[in-house]
Amino acid sequence: MRVVEPERERGALTLAIINLDTAARATHLLPVYGTATLPENFHSSDSLDAFDHYFVNPYADHHMHEFLSIDYSLFTVN
Repeated sequence: MRVVEPERERGALTLAIINLDTAARATHLLPVYGTATLPENFHSSDSLDAFDHYFVNPYADHHMHEFLSIDYSLFTVN
């Protein structure tokens, strides 16, 4: 499993609206829960705000494995 986290700039979340045709792949984000328990009234729609880190399974399927194996440093524009 790989661990991902939201992008931040100077401590604030970096947010952007993107066109759907620019999304490369969809994935399931599995929260890294930690040791605290969730409140009884916790709703799954609050998950992106409640957790700082998420697991991504690079072996979910062949295409996901190939996608996550790409060396993205090759695409960096200087």
